[in-house]
Amino acid sequence: MLHKNLKPAILAAAMFLASLSPAVAQEEEKSTALQDAVTDIEVFSQLQGSVNDGFSPLWLVANRYGLSTVKGNNAMLRAGIAHSTVYNKERKWRIGYGVDLALITASSQRGLRAYIQQAYADFEYKWLRLSVGSKQRPMMMKDRDLSSGSQTFGINARPIPEVRIEVPEYVTLGKKVPWLALKGHFSYGMMTDGKWQRDYVTPGTHYVRKALYHSKAGFIRLGNEKKFPLTFEAGLEMACEFGGTAYNPNSRVFNEKFEKVKIGSSFKDFIRAIYGGGHDVTDGSYNNAKGNTLGSWMFRLNGKIKDWGLHLYYDHFFEDHSQLFMQYGWRDGLIGLQIDFPKNPVAATLVYEFINTRDQSGPIYHDKTNQFPVQMSGCDNYYNHNIYQGWQQWGQAIGNALYYSPLYNDNGSLLFTGNRFQAHHIGVKGEPVEGLKYRIMISHQKNWGGYYTPFLGERHETSWLCEVNYKLPLKSSLRKGFWTVGLAVAQDRGNVIGNHWGGQLSVSYENILRKKHSVKTLEL
Repeated sequence: MLHKNLKPAILAAAMFLASLSPAVAQEEEKSTALQDAVTDIEVFSQLQGSVNDGFSPLWLVANRYGLSTVKGNNAMLRAGIAHSTVYNKERKWRIGYGVDLALITASSQRGLRAYIQQAYADFEYKWLRLSVGSKQRPMMMKDRDLSSGSQTFGINARPIPEVRIEVPEYVTLGKKVPWLALKGHFSYGMMTDGKWQRDYVTPGTHYVRKALYHSKAGFIRLGNEKKFPLTFEAGLEMACEFGGTAYNPNSRVFNEKFEKVKIGSSFKDFIRAIYGGGHDVTDGSYNNAKGNTLGSWMFRLNGKIKDWGLHLYYDHFFEDHSQLFMQYGWRDGLIGLQIDFPKNPVAATLVYEFINTRDQSGPIYHDKTNQFPVQMSGCDNYYNHNIYQGWQQWGQAIGNALYYSPLYNDNGSLLFTGNRFQAHHIGVKGEPVEGLKYRIMISHQKNWGGYYTPFLGERHETSWLCEVNYKLPLKSSLRKGFWTVGLAVAQDRGNVIGNHWGGQLSVSYENILRKKHSVKTLEL
């Protein structure tokens, strides 16, 4: 939740994002030319099977866009088609699309379950994109294969259908200021797991159907890598769940419960979701911001020296105004270091991350009253919410995977019961032989539960993964296809989510259909 006195700050952030549009320098000298363009259409399919001893180990299911089953031996058949706008960069106007379907069966469920994992269309004009639908989107400032994940917009849960206006890549402000670049997005969407929540949670537990979703982000990059080896990136990511119908939600006053609450989704509510305005019906006399509002401040320093790459980054998560600014100090956050090595047969990239969520603005929360006129905004309770369960989609954390997903509770609860923790995470990947890639990850976590659900003593969990993939290419002039065979083993040891082991075998085929044609392009 976000305190309502943040309106000026959030409006300022929105204005910063809006400034992306007019900031691009005007085109100067234009000339037309004929060039050969290539249109690539990717067709892919995958067959995957996993075995485990009850629950799947963390890194066999985490950071895979939610397309996995936590419990039971399982198998998946997946197929799709995609056309990226990146193949038509010679054109001002570009269209991309994708459809991705999956069938999953598991020993913990009956029959096959069908999922529409992705179904989207992208419409681009120069540097601006309108994206409509459900799409797997990359996380910012972190390595997709090795990081534990972003705390706000990670890659751990299934994608949320949305209508999104974005500047997906950094756009410089013209030739006169090549050291300044911007990117960002603004979107509205809808959560898709309302019916699933109703069937999953214990009767009497709160859940929400047809919840709406708003997200936005703005990033700035300073520096010019061609002139100086250091660049700096900074940005703000924010999200809000609002609207829908809440069943059995908790009140913020004396822990009372409501049987059913219809949450507003008027035009004003769409506007309030941008800056954290309004309040919820369940707030009582202690009004807070409407809906579940959260976000991250993100920073990254990049260095490139010859063939070496160094990236130092910081991801600071917040649930309300006490952590949005410096009111209580930034004691929590994710600090990461990524090293890109020169080409060698051992390793290509190494990542180390330390994440601390133990403070959460302290253990005391108190709203101002006439008897005690002091505001103490502690007990932030990361990823949990008294109406919207928490920052999850289909039981998987939307953000960082080390906030263990509620599906590991196995008790009909969607609460993040162990959200106060400290963790070390290491990952390395490489390609020692052409076509043979590997990655290894290991995480260790100390966990104290939560302020409202503390553990009786400190708990520990260690999770590791070893994965190899071998690609067999098949090439021709206008076709590029390949088979990939993957094998992974993983294990969890500890008393937070328990002891698990598992293995996974996958066989996939990808065929890129390539068509050449001539197009008119504009040279700036």
